[in-house]
Amino acid sequence: MKKTFQIALLLLAVTLAFTACGPTKTVVNGGSTRNHFVGTFTVTNVTYEGLVQGSVSSVFDQAPPQDFVGSTWQLTNSGNGIYTLNSGASQTIYWSLNDDNQTFQFKKIYQGDKAKNVTAGYQLVISANNASSFILKTPVSIGNSTGFVVYNFVRK
Repeated sequence: MKKTFQIALLLLAVTLAFTACGPTKTVVNGGSTRNHFVGTFTVTNVTYEGLVQGSVSSVFDQAPPQDFVGSTWQLTNSGNGIYTLNSGASQTIYWSLNDDNQTFQFKKIYQGDKAKNVTAGYQLVISANNASSFILKTPVSIGNSTGFVVYNFVRK
C-alpha cells in the first residue's frame, strides 16, 4: 500500500512538472516569439507602401518617418522600453504583442505614468521577424484605402 502511494505521488509530480511549463506562444505565421523582439534594435530603413514618400508628416506624434532611420530601440522582456532618435530625443515606452491581430503595440510613458493607466498608444502590423530583425508597418488611411509606413529593425 505504501509503495503504491509513493508511485502515485511520483507520477503526479512528473505530470505536474510536464504540464506546468507550456510551449512558447507564437505569433505571425507560427514562427515568431516575444523573445525575437527583446533586445536592442536599430531602424535601418523607412519605406512607404501605397503612399508617396514624404506624404506623412509625423509618426507616433513625434517626428517625420525619416527621422526614425538610425533610431535605437531597447526592448526588455518585461515590456519596458525606450527609443532614441538621432537628434537625441528619447521616449520611454511600454510594449506588447497582440496575438489576435498580429501587431506590435506600444504606449508612450511619461514621468509619473503607470502603463496600466495609459490608454492611448500605437499599433504596428508585424510584417516579418526572426531572431535578428523584424519589419513593422504603421497603417495610414488615405481615402478609402490604407497605405503603410514600413520600418526595418535590425538587432545590434
